[in-house]
Amino acid sequence: RALPAAVGALCRALPPRARPAPDTLRRARFDRPQASLDFWRLLYALLKQIHGGKWTESDAIDNQIRFVKSALWYHGYDRPELYQLPADGSAGSRELLLAFSWLLHRLGLLEQLLARNRVRTGDETSVCTCEDDLPDSQKSITETAPECGLEDRVDVRYLQWLNGRLRFQWRSLHAQHQEQCKLLHKIHLFTCGSHVDRILGHFSVIETDLIRQPENYKQLFQLLESETMQLEAFLEWKQLEPVYWQWMETVLDNMVEEENMCKSQDTPVEKRRLPKATSCCPWADNLTGQIDRLSRDLMTLQDQLHNLLTHRKAAWCEKVKAREEELQKEGFSATARKIQESVELKLLDLTHLCAPKKNKMHGLCRLVLRSKHPASKMGFGQSVSKEPVSAVSATEVIRELQMREASLQRELEQLREECRHRLDEIAEGLDGVICISP
Repeated sequence: RALPAAVGALCRALPPRARPAPDTLRRARFDRPQASLDFWRLLYALLKQIHGGKWTESDAIDNQIRFVKSALWYHGYDRPELYQLPADGSAGSRELLLAFSWLLHRLGLLEQLLARNRVRTGDETSVCTCEDDLPDSQKSITETAPECGLEDRVDVRYLQWLNGRLRFQWRSLHAQHQEQCKLLHKIHLFTCGSHVDRILGHFSVIETDLIRQPENYKQLFQLLESETMQLEAFLEWKQLEPVYWQWMETVLDNMVEEENMCKSQDTPVEKRRLPKATSCCPWADNLTGQIDRLSRDLMTLQDQLHNLLTHRKAAWCEKVKAREEELQKEGFSATARKIQESVELKLLDLTHLCAPKKNKMHGLCRLVLRSKHPASKMGFGQSVSKEPVSAVSATEVIRELQMREASLQRELEQLREECRHRLDEIAEGLDGVICISP
């Protein structure tokens, strides 16, 4: 009895534009071909939203199927029966039901969709204090830079112009962001003490405009009502979720039974047993003798390789000593200093990787003003409560970003120094040419 309620809650918790009918899941359970196209469109819409892309119902069905298969493969869904489904969407509704259930369990599909599609009424900003997974140390430019021919060379002045244009646009964007922050601070400061929520204490831009022009926000109220219905359906789904997974176990059992029936209808293959090797076999003694001879040959080869390695090692040591004497004459100290610096950088990277990971932030955070004297500016006789545990101060984010900036600046200086050395080596090979740095 609880199964229709669980399926209905699941469908209502999905976004409105990608909300299937509960009967679609029931038909897919019996592998009805009528539900295949509906399931392909459902997975296409959901995966497009997860990956931040735009979708329209007018997209060709073959493009939708191709995208769904690629996205599922990207997320690690490796069931081959799904990727063998036809490109016209004429069959495979039960396979698609399995893929949909796998996304629910593996990716937290509902949670991601609710977080992405929630109505944002507060002033938010993107915060990212996590670093990339690649190590900070990079290879030397002399090792990674390919030798380009004359046809691959680009005018340096064009690159300088592109760099200048990029820097100008970056500064313009930074100035606009600073102006936006100033205006947000004014709104938060002037409305401080007016919000019902004690943690917030002030209005956002949307809330301020809503108070001034309430007639223009009918659509916002409709979106909030729709989101509230989704959240209520999600809470109902979390209570009935075990019922859905028990139902999916029966779906898997039926699939296994059908596969076994198909295998039993095929031509039976005779099972052949390998003869057991006994000590009375006529070829056993001969095989044992061959193994003994091979073992002796391997021991002999091992001794020969050991002797050869010893001689080669002694020869290489003599060559290394001779090379060290040559390098001492050509500036061995500078080369050793470079090697020492690179080793120190690699050790720093290792210590950084082995250090305990901090809780890095990534995503959107709501901007909340925290005044030094909140009690004097609060209205209705209220006081600001303590910040929630998940809150982060702007000073902490600024300090983290400054440390990241200093690390990147050191890396940039190292790369510039390597570029200078590389250019000096190239300039030394040009006879009769004088290079003047810009």
